Amino acid sequence: MIIFMGIGAMTDFGPLIANPKTALLGAAAQFGVFGALFGISVANYLPGVAFNLKEACSVAIIGGADGPTTIYIAAKLAPHLLATVAVAAYSYMALVPIIQPPIMKLLTTREERLIRMKQLRPVSLAEKIAFPLVVFILSIFLIPSAAPLIGCLMFGNFIRECGIVDRLSKTMQNELINIVSIFLSLGVGSQMTPDRFLNPSSLIIVVMGLVAFAIATATGVLVAKFMNLFLKEKINPLIGSAGVSAVPMAARVSNKVGLEYDPGNFLLMHAMGPNVAGVIGTAIAAGVMIAIYG
Repeated sequence: MIIFMGIGAMTDFGPLIANPKTALLGAAAQFGVFGALFGISVANYLPGVAFNLKEACSVAIIGGADGPTTIYIAAKLAPHLLATVAVAAYSYMALVPIIQPPIMKLLTTREERLIRMKQLRPVSLAEKIAFPLVVFILSIFLIPSAAPLIGCLMFGNFIRECGIVDRLSKTMQNELINIVSIFLSLGVGSQMTPDRFLNPSSLIIVVMGLVAFAIATATGVLVAKFMNLFLKEKINPLIGSAGVSAVPMAARVSNKVGLEYDPGNFLLMHAMGPNVAGVIGTAIAAGVMIAIYG
């Protein structure tokens, strides 16, 4: 949760506020999470594989490409899988520039990759301050089990946007998140014993994590293409892949692929909308799973 505070302090929700419909692309990426949940259940028919629903949820959340959320839900539902799912989640987050571009190019045409989106409207300071407060209040009433994660994310963002406590904001963005990341990696590493990591179930986790991530990327692109059927101002489908929670790496990949086809088409800020929406969406998915199975 402390890492989520740091992420919130480093995140600008302006692109999402300026273009709220891109939140649908962040929601679309959660198909990867629930698709993997189904896949893990099917994997139980393989000899020597036996995942219960709590373990399946801990593995499926890898599809959101959100390391802190993966660790959070694994610690609550399946602590014995914590090391394996954490390694898988962070590995796929690091491999975003390798995994996503082939899927994006496969599912889009050259004409779609060349779509230019209008510059986003300026977002007022009042909107940026109100946004984390509104989201946090809604999470308390609608999905209380996800409120700790979303609350920390929004608290960090509120500290950033209010502009009064810059020293605390900079601490969250740098020293605090770095220190916690070091201790977190040591804690996860201490659980990577051979009996937990070197077994058939671990291989299934790694494979299903990749499948979940691929599904999340693909559904984000496909939903963007579907939205274009009804929109006058078209969305470049490349930004749909940024619906996964790997902030800001996924948004940078969308921008990079777009620049390959049009050096003047900068998609970074447009892609940040679904990217930050994906963070919230994955936290919501984790909250639903904890509420049902926790």
